[in-house]
Amino acid sequence: MLPGVFKSARKDGSVYYRASITFHSKHISLGSFDSEEQAHKAYLDASDIINNEKAYTPDDYFDINCPSLSFNKWIVLNNFKNNGIYIKTPIYLKKNYFNYYISEQDILIFDADDLFYYSEHTIMRRGNHLFVTEYGMQINIASRYGIRNFARPGVDFCFVNGNNRDFRYQNIKILNPYQGVTIEKNRGKVCYVTRIHINGNFTVGHYNTIEEAAVAYNKAADILEKKGVIKHFERNYIEEMSAKEYIKLYNSANISDKIINYTTDTHIICIE
Repeated sequence: MLPGVFKSARKDGSVYYRASITFHSKHISLGSFDSEEQAHKAYLDASDIINNEKAYTPDDYFDINCPSLSFNKWIVLNNFKNNGIYIKTPIYLKKNYFNYYISEQDILIFDADDLFYYSEHTIMRRGNHLFVTEYGMQINIASRYGIRNFARPGVDFCFVNGNNRDFRYQNIKILNPYQGVTIEKNRGKVCYVTRIHINGNFTVGHYNTIEEAAVAYNKAADILEKKGVIKHFERNYIEEMSAKEYIKLYNSANISDKIINYTTDTHIICIE
C-alpha cells in the first residue's frame, strides 16, 4: 500500500481504500476512497497542511489544487495545526469566537462558550432551520438562544448586526420570549394577542402589555387542563415579577368565552 493508505472491504466484498494521517500523536481519518491513488492523494494533501511552513486558512481551500481532501477535513486539519486543538467537527477557532462551516458558503459564528457543545454536535440545515441530533431527536439550535419554535425574525427576535448566521449571544435580541403571544399592530398601535393551540388555534384575548398576554396564556392553559384537555402546555415565566404581582395580573386577565366554555370528551387526548 502507498503511504497513509489502508485497504478495506465492504460487506458485499467490494474493496475500498481508507486514508489517515498522524499529527501530534493524534490518528486522524481522512475518508474513504474508491482507489488507492485517490486515498494517497488525500494523505499527501493532509501532509502538505501539517508540514508546510505556511499556515493555511479556510479560504485557501479554493486557491489550491486539493480535490482529494474534503472541505470538512481541510478545516479540521488546519484548525488543529494553526490553533493546536483537534476538533472533529468543522470548526475554526478565532479570538473569543469560532466559525462553524456547514459548507464552504454556509458559515455560522458562535461564542467561545459554545465550543464544547458544537465540538460534540454536528449541525445540519434544512431550509432556515438549523438542528443537531441528541438521543435520536432533532434539536433546533435556536432554542439554545431563547428563540422559540415558530418565532418570527424581526418580530419575536432579531440579529443585532443583521447577520442571521451570527449566533454570538450579544448579537441575538429576544423581542418576545413568551409562548402563545403574538405582537401585532392595529392602526399603528401595538397590541399583544394570545392564542393557544388545542385542535387548532384559539384566540385567548387581546392585551395592552406583553406580560398580561403571557399570563393570560398560562391562565388559559390552566382552564383547559381542568376541563380535561391532556396536553403539555409550556407555561410562561415572567422574570422580575413578584408572586403578588403575578397573581393580581392572573386574576384580572380576561379570557375568551371560547376557552371558558370549551368542552371535550375526557377520552380525547390532544398531544402536540
